[in-house]
Amino acid sequence: MQRRGAGSNSERMLDAKTLRRLAQNREAAKKSRLRKKAYVQQLESSRIRLSQLEQDLQRARSQGFFMGGGGGAGGNISSGAAIFDMEYARWLEDDHKHMTEIRTALQAHLSDGDLRVILDGYITHYDEIFRLKGVAAKSDVFHLITGMWTTPAERCFLWMGGFRPSELVKMLTAQLDPLTEQQVMGIYNLQRSTEQAEGALSQGLEQLQQSLTDTIASGSVNDSMHHMAVALGKLTNLEGFVRQADNLRQQTLHQLHRVLTVRQAARCFLVIGEYYGRLRALSSLWASRPRETFIGDDILCQATTDLQMVQQSSQNHFSNF
Repeated sequence: MQRRGAGSNSERMLDAKTLRRLAQNREAAKKSRLRKKAYVQQLESSRIRLSQLEQDLQRARSQGFFMGGGGGAGGNISSGAAIFDMEYARWLEDDHKHMTEIRTALQAHLSDGDLRVILDGYITHYDEIFRLKGVAAKSDVFHLITGMWTTPAERCFLWMGGFRPSELVKMLTAQLDPLTEQQVMGIYNLQRSTEQAEGALSQGLEQLQQSLTDTIASGSVNDSMHHMAVALGKLTNLEGFVRQADNLRQQTLHQLHRVLTVRQAARCFLVIGEYYGRLRALSSLWASRPRETFIGDDILCQATTDLQMVQQSSQNHFSNF
């Protein structure tokens, strides 16, 4: 009888282990199905996005979007540059949503913990544009460095395909009072280090430009193709300069996030977003200014030309004496 009872206990323990194992297997199978479903959905989402990009590219070509300033033959810009422009347009839409979220959070006086989550998301959002620019630099570095993806007003302040970090820090300093002594020192050191890095990059780019000038200008007609090949090899260094400049910009934003308090950082990013939003608005206003302005420009241009002719005539007249 005791043996039978012991056997029953063993059977019950075995049954319990079997049931747990079966439950674990079912759970593992369920997770596997969910992962497979998520993977299929991700593939489908990527396929749809790629299809949308192809449609946007086709629509842009049909509307003459690629006929413009600086690309290849006929003024066409590269497909990589066009894709970046569309990705950047989507990034700007997301940027507006992030700005609204930060502004609402500040007005609602959210806790520092909740606000920090929002700011971490915004930093990740900015990291995304640097990733996109890194991909675009491999495809068409000239498109980035000339700023053809930005508005005209933004291009006035462009430095190596983006904002100048030291100028951004300088602009923000006046907007972030009050600062502790430690914060003032941290921001001062940040501005000084960014200025030094900018100087080194600018000097390197000037040396590259001078080297390119010397390479293209030197040599006879017979070996011009050799010099052009050498110059082409030197041009590949442009991608490195843009990447280093973007890396400096990215590090500056992350460092500001670390030096400032959560609420100061939120105000800081709002100031940045509003500043570039105003630059884009200024470009729109400039493009849509009244026709009378253009007429005034024509009159001013004609007056300047007339003045130059009078000055030249006077110079010729007095030179006879």
